[in-house]
Amino acid sequence: MNNTLKAEDIDVVLLCGGEGRRLKPVLNGRPKALADINGRPFLDILIAQLEGAGFRRFVLCTGHKAELISRYCKDKETSVEIILSEEKEPLGTAGAIKNAQSYIKSEPFMVMNGDSLCSLDFADFINYHTDKKALSSIVLINSCEACEYGLVNLSNSGEITGFHEKTDVKKGNLVSAGIYLFEQGIFSMIASDKTVSLEYELFPRIIDKGFYGYRTEGKFIDLGTPDRYKEAQVSLKGCL
Repeated sequence: MNNTLKAEDIDVVLLCGGEGRRLKPVLNGRPKALADINGRPFLDILIAQLEGAGFRRFVLCTGHKAELISRYCKDKETSVEIILSEEKEPLGTAGAIKNAQSYIKSEPFMVMNGDSLCSLDFADFINYHTDKKALSSIVLINSCEACEYGLVNLSNSGEITGFHEKTDVKKGNLVSAGIYLFEQGIFSMIASDKTVSLEYELFPRIIDKGFYGYRTEGKFIDLGTPDRYKEAQVSLKGCL
């Protein structure tokens, strides 16, 4: 692997197809990725963060209200490349990535949830992934709300030994921040034209296959519930 990889060499896949059922009362007909943050779509803030880190090519996996995200992309003035990959029916988080395979050119490539962000040293994350010769690496944060996210068990070497998505398991508080690096080989592990989940199906299968966790103390913002959406409005108030 090439240890001199930079952000500009890596495609970013943004998962923007979720229905966001818990947020429906406050979304006013928008998809989660376009949730209004003080007059600005959340997706705008997320892409700006990534552009500032050096990323230049984005693949947006869309589904629910895909036409609104398509309209947003057409109207957006930007120097980065944005490609849309629409799923005609829900395929799950891994299925959406498989559906976008023909658009994803880089190795590794990065995947992020389209409704959360984390302050992160992306260059260090990329170097960590390449140094470990990983098939997949995942950004991890500490959280007291482990049952709301993917609870992760980590070995001393950084290899993931257990992944429990939205579980009642109480052991530990190290959780997924929804940011991943994958090698192209991951596509062979995801079925085509089928609903497949990263968290419930793929991740448990790749334990012991080069699956590593990258820990960060960066601030994490997630729009998943009305309360967290309100918190995000405050936290992102200066992002205009």
